[in-house]
Amino acid sequence: MSKFQAFLKRKDIEFSARRYFIDALGAMAQGLFCSLLIGTILNTVGTQLNLPFFNTLGGAATAVSGAAMAIAIGYALKSPPLVLFSLAAVGYSANALGGAGGPLAVLIMAIVAAEFGKAVSKETKIDILVTPFVTIFVGVGLAALIAAPIGQAASWVGKLIMWATELQPFLMGVIVSVVVGIALTLPISSAAICHVMGLTGLAGGAAVAGCCAQMVGFAVMSFRENRWGGLVSQGLGTSMLQMGNIVKNPKIWIPPILASAITGPIATCVFRLEMNGEPVNSGMGTCGLCGPIGVWTGWLAPSERALQSGAAAIQATGMDWLGLALICVVLPAVLCALGGALLRRIGWIGEGDLKLN
Repeated sequence: MSKFQAFLKRKDIEFSARRYFIDALGAMAQGLFCSLLIGTILNTVGTQLNLPFFNTLGGAATAVSGAAMAIAIGYALKSPPLVLFSLAAVGYSANALGGAGGPLAVLIMAIVAAEFGKAVSKETKIDILVTPFVTIFVGVGLAALIAAPIGQAASWVGKLIMWATELQPFLMGVIVSVVVGIALTLPISSAAICHVMGLTGLAGGAAVAGCCAQMVGFAVMSFRENRWGGLVSQGLGTSMLQMGNIVKNPKIWIPPILASAITGPIATCVFRLEMNGEPVNSGMGTCGLCGPIGVWTGWLAPSERALQSGAAAIQATGMDWLGLALICVVLPAVLCALGGALLRRIGWIGEGDLKLN
């Protein structure tokens, strides 16, 4: 057993939740951002401004989303070059065979294929043949066997959440907003989770509300300590920067969580805010304004995933724009500013508790 453990250590193969569900999932979201998400934005710009070249760029970026996700996962798992490059084929096939739930299939197949590829890497004199063969054989072969049912299962879970949100918009507005918002701040990827489950429609809108509450909330609440740099890095970057401070004083998380519990049902019940862009936007919040952009692109041209759920393009009204501004920026800022001030007054948040290093 000790020899096997020594082999795993030498190959940097680590069977852990952190490696697979934090590092890999987080990297997968970056792969999505650099392919599907940016491709969707480029396509929208091209269509709305009648610039065909942007549509060409967007189409190219979108087409390689499976490969981009797999390569990003392989990078997070510290795969050697031959394994990393071979994962492009694994990601493409898993995404294609997984259908609507393809991203989950990509996550699983890329992890398994990468670890097998790492295990055989540089173990033979014909490494340039053995490593790509094993990586692709394991990943694509496994995808052919189980990618479809994995994708169907992920899609079913997402549809169940969206159905429940339509049925109980208040309760599910609270639950989805709070849970996805918490996931955004934790060292896992809310964007990848939303994309795996295909969250669009009202559920997607609630997810956007929760993410914005965390990012804008922490940015405004910590302005005293972090000034403009903190406002931008958290409001347009990620609230995950506060994770170290949350571990030291969990009470600083109360205002953003309560804000998401308030804005979620307002989004679903009052404004009927739907996020019908690419599902990955549901878990992005104000990161690069991807959440609001997803809502906007969903108004103009719903994503394929949203269309499958019955979405249709709409002509946005003043009420729609008001809801978007209130849910994504105004309410999180006001609620967290007030909540943060109250907790500072009663001593639950001390001076420097929100300071970023």
